[in-house]
Amino acid sequence: MTTKTSIRFFNKVPVRARWDEETTSWWYAATDLVLAFTDSKNPRIYWNALKTRNEELYAVCRQLKLTASDGKRYNTDCLNQNGVKQLLFRIPAKNRKSYIDWLEGLSDPVDEQSKRKAYELYENSILDDIEVGTIKGLQQIHAYLFEGLYDFAGKIRDKNISKGNFLFANCAYFDEIFARLEKMPDRTVDEIIDKYVDMNIIHPFMEGNGRATRIWLDQLLRTRVRKCVDWQLIDKKQYLDAMEKSPVDATDIRTLIKGALTDKVDDREIFLKGIDYSYYYEEVAD
Repeated sequence: MTTKTSIRFFNKVPVRARWDEETTSWWYAATDLVLAFTDSKNPRIYWNALKTRNEELYAVCRQLKLTASDGKRYNTDCLNQNGVKQLLFRIPAKNRKSYIDWLEGLSDPVDEQSKRKAYELYENSILDDIEVGTIKGLQQIHAYLFEGLYDFAGKIRDKNISKGNFLFANCAYFDEIFARLEKMPDRTVDEIIDKYVDMNIIHPFMEGNGRATRIWLDQLLRTRVRKCVDWQLIDKKQYLDAMEKSPVDATDIRTLIKGALTDKVDDREIFLKGIDYSYYYEEVAD
């Protein structure tokens, strides 16, 4: 039986989680939570001291295997949602409500709901029925991610949009722009990245372009060259800086993506972690 794992970010700190079928709930790594919620320099010692002093925490804690930073899986102290709330009332927490909102998915409901839909694309093999490397295929992905969340889910924008000082492709010329993109070759890694960069410049939707297009890119890589991106290997700031430069010079984004390619195209954890990191890229900096 496969195991569903996830990474959620709080204040840029990754919090590992694992789904437990028996209790039908997510269980979160206790040391990751301590690191996210406190300024502790040694969250492991901090957690062990808390667990020792508070029998209630010890009672709601269970060990589940999670992947550590060295890539190996270890038995890890984990807490479910109720346990996390108990933890919060045993640590100094000025913003306790914001922590609970984050835990319950209330801090950004659109992202949390669309992320679950992104998982489903893989879990239910929905990507296998979506066109590869086309505008229509990207529309299908976007529609699935944001249906019921945005009224423009899967719909090509009819307004011009910009980010910072950069104006994305003028929607008045979409017909010819799309025709040119459809003719772009996509048989090699370099060709696929070039197509990805062009799709980013087009930015065909009002919102949700990055999240949908990164899945589109991975689907294209998996199909054409039997590779995918291990997104957790790409630093958020480096990625955003490289994408900002890519309309003029795609060297940096090409280097980052090629350096993070893996042939583990059927590895469930690689894909799901990729979704987590992809959504992390979209979080607004403090």
